[in-house]
Amino acid sequence: MRYAIEADALVREFKKGPRAVDGIDIAVSSGEIYGFLGPNGAGKSTTVHILTTLLPPTSGRATVAGYDVVREGSRVRGSIGAALQEAALDPFLTGRDHMRLQGALHGLPRSERERRGAELLERVGLTEAADRNVKGYSGGMKRRLDLALALVHHPSILFLDEPTTGLDPQSRNALWVEVGRLAKEEGVTVFLTTQYLEEADVLADRVGIIDRGRIVAEGTPADLKAEISRPSVEAIPANADDREAVARTLDRFGAEVVAAPGAVAVRLDGDADLADVVRTLDAEGLAVAHLQLHAPTLDDVFLAKTGHRLEGAGEPEPVVA
Repeated sequence: MRYAIEADALVREFKKGPRAVDGIDIAVSSGEIYGFLGPNGAGKSTTVHILTTLLPPTSGRATVAGYDVVREGSRVRGSIGAALQEAALDPFLTGRDHMRLQGALHGLPRSERERRGAELLERVGLTEAADRNVKGYSGGMKRRLDLALALVHHPSILFLDEPTTGLDPQSRNALWVEVGRLAKEEGVTVFLTTQYLEEADVLADRVGIIDRGRIVAEGTPADLKAEISRPSVEAIPANADDREAVARTLDRFGAEVVAAPGAVAVRLDGDADLADVVRTLDAEGLAVAHLQLHAPTLDDVFLAKTGHRLEGAGEPEPVVA
């Protein structure tokens, strides 16, 4: 098997709508964490639904674990685990009940179901809540249980569709640790969709950026940021009336980029650096309340490739424990 996940000219078109997936090519190696980054509506979840056999492609071809997603769907499903955006949990079953049921559906022997269930519940931090009905679980607990259920049968490939949306920082970091461990220690291939730049930067070996159904950039986070190469300078005038004058001054050093409210920012050109900016602002008699140099980020990559920022660039909201 050359790749764990491979897609060739994959298209999904819905009636009376644009192409949700518009001819994308993907190749993910075994044991790799592949971050699929893009805004809501970009085609991330549709791609996952095709790769997990929940939706047929309109055209193109895809294989997962070496099996064709259309002709060999049952073999694909036997090789993968999936934690999608909407967890299919029964509110009147306990967490342990869910683990037993999932193990039975995958044909695990009874003794193996108990052992594997207990192991995974401990791994995701739900041992103390294992015998409580899921209707009493918080949103974060439900997401962690869904991850544990996806791992019951030791899948070689794991699909995670925006798994940390709405999670508090502690729960999010715990999930990151577990995903990293699965790839590093167990060789699990992880296909992770997210709209959070930090998540892709921290977790992914490679990132594909999708916008309007097309992949607009792909590579390691470091390589993608290196394409931008130059940092940006952001200034907040001490006097709000001086904003236009500060903007004209900064224009000498590069092209304007999106900045925080009340601030001005430019991507530095050539050999210009922060010291040059400081000296020029001083010479113009312009005082600033805040001046900061920003290294290139994945958000800068997204902006450069698409012309707009990713709405998920900030911290997730709302928070659920």
